[in-house]
Amino acid sequence: MSVLKLVGISKSFGGTRVFENVDLDVEKGDRIAILGASGSGKSTLLRCINLLETPDAGSIEIGGTKVGSAGRSGLRISERDLQALRLRAGMVFQQFNLFPHMTVAGNVAEGLSTVRRMSRPDARTRAIMELARVGLADKADAYPARLSGGQKQRVAIARALAMDPEILLFDEPTSALDPALVGEVLGVIEQLAEEGRTMLLVTHEIGFAYHVANRILFLAEGGIYESGTPDEVLKHPRRPLTQHFLKEHKRFQF
Repeated sequence: MSVLKLVGISKSFGGTRVFENVDLDVEKGDRIAILGASGSGKSTLLRCINLLETPDAGSIEIGGTKVGSAGRSGLRISERDLQALRLRAGMVFQQFNLFPHMTVAGNVAEGLSTVRRMSRPDARTRAIMELARVGLADKADAYPARLSGGQKQRVAIARALAMDPEILLFDEPTSALDPALVGEVLGVIEQLAEEGRTMLLVTHEIGFAYHVANRILFLAEGGIYESGTPDEVLKHPRRPLTQHFLKEHKRFQF
């Protein structure tokens, strides 16, 4: 059974099509990297999966359960559907989205207390366990303003992990970081991949995608333009837009 299944997902903004009729099956343990030029719909696709954007058409299943129902203006989503999906699909954003007035442990524990109804002491214990996983147990009582960008993103990953999601969605998790801090976040994601976590990763880190992903999707022309293994797509791309994209990204490597 697929962990996540998209059928015919389409999205437009103001009459401008972003993508149309996207189909995708994500199996347990898949590590799928999503690549493409700016404006190709990579982040929008993740936001549709997590229902931060409502698809105009199509259907979403997670763990074999269909989310929402078809309506005239796209998927009709109840609050119950929304909460159930977000418990099963954890999202890590570009900009961390931490609460500045809460400690690091408080940020990680908040969803456990308010959504999973865990007691505050139990939520804090679980939060510190997840912070230890990302190497930040010693920052549990610090506030986000005292952290580096890389540390903030690792807190955001711990927050997502604490909810026990079936799939992790990473939306360019290193794009807001100083280059010196990128490695510490990629190291955590690599560790999660080695644990067998199921994940979708939007990234411009092509070398990282090659080594960590088992599937690559290249988005262009309003859909999945090319897909395959890292060797197939990144070393031997078949289609011209993929070839051009990769050539441009390799221009200044030495």
